[in-house]
Amino acid sequence: MIEFRGVHKSFGKQKVLDDVTLEIPQGRTSVIIGPSGTGKSVFIKLLVGLLKPDQGEIFIHGQDITKLRERDLYEVRKKFGMLFQDGALFDSMTVGENIAFPLQRHTKKKDKEIKEIVAMKLAQVGLPGVEYKYPGELSGGMRKRVGIARALALEPEIVLFDEPNSGLDPVMSDAIDKLILRMQKELGLTFIVISHDLDGTFQIADRIAMLYKSKLIAVGEAAEIRNSDNPILKQFFSRSSEGPIQVV
Repeated sequence: MIEFRGVHKSFGKQKVLDDVTLEIPQGRTSVIIGPSGTGKSVFIKLLVGLLKPDQGEIFIHGQDITKLRERDLYEVRKKFGMLFQDGALFDSMTVGENIAFPLQRHTKKKDKEIKEIVAMKLAQVGLPGVEYKYPGELSGGMRKRVGIARALALEPEIVLFDEPNSGLDPVMSDAIDKLILRMQKELGLTFIVISHDLDGTFQIADRIAMLYKSKLIAVGEAAEIRNSDNPILKQFFSRSSEGPIQVV
């Protein structure tokens, strides 16, 4: 469904992605891991066309998005839903208004239909009846779930999760992981998750790719990656400061 071919991206003299080639299969959950500063967020921005690679190609359904005009990229972006690290909810809007926002902006649906979709999406994430609350009245975990409901509002083909467990305690992190797992199985969408949370990664991932020092050093099925003899992977998974990954 998605393919990076020989993608390079630098900012000045800083090389962020170096010859990254990666296939992301349709209808599965792929998790991108790696130490901070290894290009994970840049990967997402390239995928949705917010940045263009210095070199290489990025295909979505066989279409190279690096060659598209902004107007055509806008259509491609409609395939994506996005959960940001902090939920990125509008504090001045109610929960219902937050979820309705992309529907009002990008569709011609009537208010009644939008209201029904909002209620359905909230029920899907286990938060029925909170339409009239404001984000400030919700816990961190509830805000994440509202963010997921909004990401799903436009019925996307691909959902991007940027650090879905950031700022959450272990219990709530597990609840979010289980929600992601359930939603993917129910909806059959393509999920791409950027994560530092190893427990969560192995709970939700079908496939795992690791970026290190701007390069894609490993990609494969979750069990294959977990049992790898690669010393970088072994250090990362053991949460050790000793090994080839240098602590700066």
